[in-house]
Amino acid sequence: MTPHQLPLATLLVVTLTSFSCAAEPQAETKSSSNATTTLGEDWPVFLGPSGIGLSSETGLIKEWPAAGPPELWQAEVGTGYSAPSVRGNRVVCHHRIGDEEIVQCFDVTNGKTLWKHSNPSQFSDPYGYNNGPRCSPLLTETLCYTFGAEGRLLCLNLEDGKLIWERKTHEDFNVPTAFFGVGATPILEDGKLIVLVGGQPNSGVVAFDAQSGKTLWESCGKETWNGVATGWRRQENYEWTGEEMIVSYSSPIAVTIHGKRQILCLLRHGLVSLDPETGAENFHYWFRAQVHESVNAARPVVIGNRILLTAAYQTGAAYLEVAEDSKSVKEIWRDTENLLCHWSTPIPVGKYIYGFSGRHENGSTLRCLELETGKVVWETTGWEGPLDHLSPASSRSVKNSKTDTIDPWPYYGRGSSIWLDGQFLIIGERGTVALIEATPDHFHELNRFKPNQLNYPAWTAPVLSRGRLFLRSETALMCYDLRKPTKQ
Repeated sequence: MTPHQLPLATLLVVTLTSFSCAAEPQAETKSSSNATTTLGEDWPVFLGPSGIGLSSETGLIKEWPAAGPPELWQAEVGTGYSAPSVRGNRVVCHHRIGDEEIVQCFDVTNGKTLWKHSNPSQFSDPYGYNNGPRCSPLLTETLCYTFGAEGRLLCLNLEDGKLIWERKTHEDFNVPTAFFGVGATPILEDGKLIVLVGGQPNSGVVAFDAQSGKTLWESCGKETWNGVATGWRRQENYEWTGEEMIVSYSSPIAVTIHGKRQILCLLRHGLVSLDPETGAENFHYWFRAQVHESVNAARPVVIGNRILLTAAYQTGAAYLEVAEDSKSVKEIWRDTENLLCHWSTPIPVGKYIYGFSGRHENGSTLRCLELETGKVVWETTGWEGPLDHLSPASSRSVKNSKTDTIDPWPYYGRGSSIWLDGQFLIIGERGTVALIEATPDHFHELNRFKPNQLNYPAWTAPVLSRGRLFLRSETALMCYDLRKPTKQ
């Protein structure tokens, strides 16, 4: 049976409203458990080596106990929404405690701290969300790059955390105040650190020398968007004011299309393709909600010579084909209702794409779309069973009258996901962790559990490296073992 969005039970709707606050393959190595890793990969950048949450690892456990897969360790961290990054035996988390932003490196096997680097931070989220970092660390063999909520760009030694260089981008460039601080993770391309700085008038995207921090080029802003056709009735052509937030919350991504290397940046006003060597523009495409208080946050997804864009705030999705000379794009389709990803990047599998659609937790669904047409094949809240035996137990769990147990919150809300070993691993907004089968024909949940420390808002993307699953809340970094035990 093709699943569709189920009506929300009245009791759960009321409760939901009342509780809401608003790499490369590596050799096999031994672990601290009675298991060894399968051939796996580092996860040293935001959304992993693929840039969109696709894992190449296989041989992972498919059946979880009710309490979830084995927990290897847990470490205390502060606030923030940035996902950790993993390289070799090191996992780095960027978080905030008190008035300090902290870059903290842990041992992958046991969670012990290897080093810390701290900087003062006075950032306060204007909308009342937490005040920690939003961008994930970027790890190379020897270096660690971080981008703080106030625009502090750091290059640290991965071995010991010592500072190599830093740039205070909000001081070096004219950066207007953003809605939620800095939130687009930098990328590394051919010795250049590509950063969405957001400076006026034309420093939206800046390339820094990765070794020294020296500015190499600046691009995007007034020259890109002034006078561009918007399709809006109230303003047919955009008029630059000089006070715009040039960037939003979508991280840039480096791709090759038609044999040409380019940087795709989904900025505040739309998509821009840049030459990574010079910052020269290849093309731009207007893609912005009409409402002022809106963001673009999901990353562009490239399938061959086509690009999928999606955003909430009634923006929807667009599927674009890049011209052979990479100087323009044409719309294959554009739809304001089929897929509205608020922040998590949708994941393509074959001829279909799977993503969370919705601006708010209540009413958001996981959807499967046919890429060629944009048609919604199915959608689900994450709960396909009856509801009469469930009643709210807290803001993150329900009481199951049939089993007399406290179970994870049934709905995913605006979830996050990664694709691993033929399934999706889902993190729901209230801390529900699920492993699902999702095909064009059906949605089927295989397992679910709720980590004690993972509560609303569980907005950090999951991370997988060599069979270890890393989850991050506003208080803890957790490591779970998805590897199959070694036969005795």
